[in-house]
Amino acid sequence: MKNLFLSCFLLMAGCIMAQDMPITYQFGEKQNDRHRYSNLVTIEEDGDGGLILVRSYFAGLILKPKGYLIERYDKDLNLISEYNYKFKDMQLIDGFVKNGTLNLIFFNYDYNKGQYEYWVHKTATTNINFTTERIYEMKTKVVNGAFGKNYYNRDFSNGFSTTLLFNKEKTGFVISTHHSKGKEETHTLQLFDTNLKKRWEVDFNREAEEKNYAFEQLALTNDLSTAYIVAKAYFKKRRFKQDERKYQYELLKVNGAGVQTQQFTTPGNYPEALYPIITENTIKCVGFYADRKDNRYNGISYYNLNASDLTITEEKHHPFSDEFMFDKFGREDDRVIKNLVFKEVTVTKENDILFNAEEYFVTNSMYSTGAGQRMKVERFHYNDIMSAKLKANGDLHWIRNINKAEVTQGDGAYASYSSYTKDGNTYFFICTAADNPQLINQERLIFRQGLTQNRNVFAIALNKDGKLSYEKIIDSKEARLPLMVSTPLRLGKQDAMYFYAKRGSKKQMVKVAF
Repeated sequence: MKNLFLSCFLLMAGCIMAQDMPITYQFGEKQNDRHRYSNLVTIEEDGDGGLILVRSYFAGLILKPKGYLIERYDKDLNLISEYNYKFKDMQLIDGFVKNGTLNLIFFNYDYNKGQYEYWVHKTATTNINFTTERIYEMKTKVVNGAFGKNYYNRDFSNGFSTTLLFNKEKTGFVISTHHSKGKEETHTLQLFDTNLKKRWEVDFNREAEEKNYAFEQLALTNDLSTAYIVAKAYFKKRRFKQDERKYQYELLKVNGAGVQTQQFTTPGNYPEALYPIITENTIKCVGFYADRKDNRYNGISYYNLNASDLTITEEKHHPFSDEFMFDKFGREDDRVIKNLVFKEVTVTKENDILFNAEEYFVTNSMYSTGAGQRMKVERFHYNDIMSAKLKANGDLHWIRNINKAEVTQGDGAYASYSSYTKDGNTYFFICTAADNPQLINQERLIFRQGLTQNRNVFAIALNKDGKLSYEKIIDSKEARLPLMVSTPLRLGKQDAMYFYAKRGSKKQMVKVAF
């Protein structure tokens, strides 16, 4: 399950202070683990001063899901309990902890009743004893790929599709369902708080009459009365000119009173991957744009909208700078930017916006099994990091690129990177086989793949003015276990991040403090 061409952090026990970076590392004791093949589902505070971690695990000659492992660690990273939840009959969507209760959200089709369902399995974190609650049901025929959240194309032709979105803070979630039977269509949006109480259910049929909606990002007001959803709206029955797209980005304001929409349709600026930010009286959306209908990105977009009626009061579009293009491509002639996916967005005390994204895409290829058979292989690519800072008024302060390339066929938790923002500085953590990155003109940082299977851990910092610095935190000669670098638990009140490290039959918790 972790077949990485580029693996991740390798760790040593103990505590380390980086020479120049204001970072400390604390490592828990290594523990034995009988489940070699597993995926990290969620890591959360347990409500009792410690951490709780959920893994799905696999076994058998042909690996198949067998259940979920629930581990608790105290504040000193010591493993204090383990529980094997032998449940494997539904698709796990997400998990969260609220008031000392672990909640696991599952999606399922009940063949006896002929309906799709969302279930929540919940238990106290200190005494594991699961109970179940069904929070949604819809009678329809079974289809392929009913649940999905895709950064690119979505299939709406099967008759039923659904998705579930949490906001960044995980204070609530929205369930979208789209059901079509003949000429009749039903599209609803429902908001639940983390006590599993339904706050509202809204009929979305009028808006979905001419378009299919793929929902990408969610922001919720503090009182959970209103949801702001970024959606990619695909036109159903419309003739397109050669230079037109078949979709457009929209911002939806949804509450118990209904739905309001705002379209982003400035001529010559095609938005991509917008992210909503709720401020006092306005909604800001930041993202990327293209100057033509293909998926090449040309710069960064900023929108300021009135929170009450979604009127766009200001918009700014910043082309990628020459410095950024040189950071990324050097002197290459073929300079195409695409497939950027948001990883983290932070608003500073001065209301500046710091955000970073990653080049993410999927490729397919065929390979021979050696027995006369050919199999299709799906590979997931996690490439360059893009980081930018917008001033409170939407002006671009700086944008930088960090060159890297990673690919995996299995568990993406070991690939990619993680980031943390503190005092206007953004810190990135990556792993690479290179002993040192290539630094060109003291500005262009490139991590190239080395020949060894071991990995060094680097911390990269971008300060408030966009200046780069980096340091090797852990040398590959001292390292032991690989870190699940892309799935940390961030705790702002502690200025800390928690990571899970695992290889084969060994596991370990890691704390990174700023």
